[in-house]
Amino acid sequence: MISEKIILGIDPGTAIMGFGIISIKKGKMEMISIHELILKKYPNHETKLKYIFDKTLALIDEYHPDEVALEAPFFGKNVQSMLKLGRAQGVAMAASLHRNIPITEYSPKKIKMAITGNGNASKEQVAGMLQNLLNLKEFPTKYLDASDGLAVAVCHHFNSGTVTGTKSFSGWDSFLKQNPDRLK
Repeated sequence: MISEKIILGIDPGTAIMGFGIISIKKGKMEMISIHELILKKYPNHETKLKYIFDKTLALIDEYHPDEVALEAPFFGKNVQSMLKLGRAQGVAMAASLHRNIPITEYSPKKIKMAITGNGNASKEQVAGMLQNLLNLKEFPTKYLDASDGLAVAVCHHFNSGTVTGTKSFSGWDSFLKQNPDRLK
């Protein structure tokens, strides 16, 4: 019997949210799909969050990933942007946990380091390395947010079994145990 693992990687965003799906068969990595959810066209933040939740559930229901990996929000100067990004990530996490799929978060630097060997690599460098790693003749999307979602999935595969400095949750109970400050 062939052992296979499917990983859904998500780059949360409120303008464009990137998703990448890979399969691992006998240690060989292959891209299944890459998506972007264009959110700029939606009228308000609440509507965007609903579409993020719905799209994440749809991808989970279509591809049946064994694990979900997300890019953790980075700390910026604009508090409003960070809050909106955190909400987008939380909604994607909630959709994954709703389907009882374990999730793991990775910092942007850790993802770049896993893919390129350089924690300060550009999005273009990450996309180029993914194209090479996955033997893609051309990159299937023009949106670097989508390639970032794919990078999260690949990073998770590279770190399977050796994950340190990340947060991993197997369900709501484990999420709440590791985040008691979020329970009111």
